Amino acid sequence: MILRDGVKTAENKVSSETRKLSDFVKDKSKSLVDRLESYEDIINLEIGDTGLNRAKTLEREFNIRQLYIKYEGDNPTGTQKDRIAFAQVYDALRREYDVVSLATCGNYGVAVALAANLAGIHCKIYIPESFHTDRIKEMETLNAEIIRMQGSYEDVVKHSSILAAQNDWYDANPGGANTPLQISAYSQIAHEIVEELGDAPKYCAAPVSNGTLFAGIYRGFVSLYKRGKTSRIPKMIAASSTKKNPIIQSYKLGLDYCKDLNPEAIKETKYNEPLINWHSFDGEEALYAIQNSNGDAYNISDKKMKEMSSFLLKKEGLRILPASTSGLIALLELDEKIDLEPDRFVAVLTAKY
Repeated sequence: MILRDGVKTAENKVSSETRKLSDFVKDKSKSLVDRLESYEDIINLEIGDTGLNRAKTLEREFNIRQLYIKYEGDNPTGTQKDRIAFAQVYDALRREYDVVSLATCGNYGVAVALAANLAGIHCKIYIPESFHTDRIKEMETLNAEIIRMQGSYEDVVKHSSILAAQNDWYDANPGGANTPLQISAYSQIAHEIVEELGDAPKYCAAPVSNGTLFAGIYRGFVSLYKRGKTSRIPKMIAASSTKKNPIIQSYKLGLDYCKDLNPEAIKETKYNEPLINWHSFDGEEALYAIQNSNGDAYNISDKKMKEMSSFLLKKEGLRILPASTSGLIALLELDEKIDLEPDRFVAVLTAKY
């Protein structure tokens, strides 16, 4: 079987205040407006406002100045996926769905399971038969129903969406009608960065897989700039596993659309899995972000991701999933190539290890 994700089982702890709010949200004798307000309070308490810290050890090691790390591992289940999971479940609660369903390889499933558990909504999680993730135990602990299904991840997404439509379940899968909502949720990362720095950084780097996170951060910076809240839009730096992501490869080919890769040519490892796919659901949004910000895209090897993860643990005390370091590596490689002028630079680290 294929080991997916790599994020170790987390405790998924939430505050006692959140538990009390959750009890209120689950009480259907209360008005929907009041229940939604309480769920908003849960989101405000638990999601986002993740750490942004200057990485002085990295600055000295790689001869770069004012390098900041945006650490998404501070979210309850340890990844950026909590941001979109809670946004989707809030939407499901608002629309009075009893069941939320999705396909996952691990991290997103845990995030939705937690969000649904706190909302009192049943959660159905579809996982490809050939995939294994230690996070299944967490999903089950959070009362999610696990269904194994034949086919690739992309196949399971498609099939689970069909089942959701047939059974009137809330479909929380990536892409399609969910793209605007998820991009909006991820745009808050840009808002948090600007709030801390007082302006947008010169460059912002992040990993890409489906492209939603990357596109959302970019859209957040664009919105702030258009409203006069920043003096500039950062150049966006995308990074993924070497020749195994459609967004990076389409950019390298100079395409104005995201071209699917040959599924048979993609080899998965325990280090690159969170980044790779043959079809990126929001790939064109991410490609647009790179091109319109005058950014760049990088292929990063497993070896470099593993080494950077070890370095961050040793030097910065951060337990970071190797794939989550790809954006940081790309930013440092860009600096090595062009010797960036002094400014402020941000790298998003998406998941703890």
